Amino acid sequence: MRVSSVEAALRNSPDDRALWHTYSDGLLERGDSRGMLIRLEQRLELLHGADRPAVQRDIAELVDRDEAAWDAGLPVGVRVRGRRHGFPTDVAVTWTDDVRETAAQVLSAPFVTTLRFVADAVDQDDLDDKEWDDDDYTWEGGPGVAARPGRLDMSALTGLDTGRLVELDLAYLDLGPDGAETLATAFDLGRLQALDLRYCRIGDAGLAALAASAQLDGLRRLHLQRDRITGAGVPALHRFPALTELDLRYNAIGADGVDALLAAPFAAGLARLWLYGADVGPDGARTLARSGILPPALRTLWRCV
Repeated sequence: MRVSSVEAALRNSPDDRALWHTYSDGLLERGDSRGMLIRLEQRLELLHGADRPAVQRDIAELVDRDEAAWDAGLPVGVRVRGRRHGFPTDVAVTWTDDVRETAAQVLSAPFVTTLRFVADAVDQDDLDDKEWDDDDYTWEGGPGVAARPGRLDMSALTGLDTGRLVELDLAYLDLGPDGAETLATAFDLGRLQALDLRYCRIGDAGLAALAASAQLDGLRRLHLQRDRITGAGVPALHRFPALTELDLRYNAIGADGVDALLAAPFAAGLARLWLYGADVGPDGARTLARSGILPPALRTLWRCV
């Protein structure tokens, strides 16, 4: 059995239990204890009640013993945020001078499908709880205050093999419109389902560049919080017909932007819509609350604004 061929099949069918079981055979043959982890975790899925604790202990002991060795091939300083059967699936890479080499090494791992880039010495989880000033790069953190980096050159990442990515997170990195255009034109994002560009300052021009890319028409989750999007830029969102989650907070959408949003092909299928009353104004809020386009749950929320 060629392990690489099974890995390729698993990337296309990540929930195929039989494939994972076959993969575990190959791992065990080459002495990789993640083969045993797959067996234990699959067994745990079938157990109930009193039979579970013993297997859970075996899993915890195996992970505690071998997880560091499993990650030995990853570059120093990257952070694993999610795993499947011990394999990294969600990895955060710090943006430094050698960011491209680090990202390339991370993307060579067999099952990494979510990639996050974070500012030097800044923890993404901490940033999610902070509020940044739109015109000031300084983030007032706790001990060890970190400074927001200046405008980043996305061309530094060109040539990366990003075709496996399902989620890409660039939140809090200052890309600007040019960075958004580079992202849309210089990378293979055909499988991408989630894109986080919060605080990236892409503006209407950057959003239009992303919308012009046919490879992003399968995008389901898009976060554009405080990205200098205006009502005039909202029609570009129509080029993302599969959206089910959209974050437009802290953008000057206005009532005209609301009208354009409700005319989007995805409007009736939205499960989550992040907007504040100040983003759309009183008239926009009333339009959202009375709309027959949005799902009832979203209309109910807007009646409370």
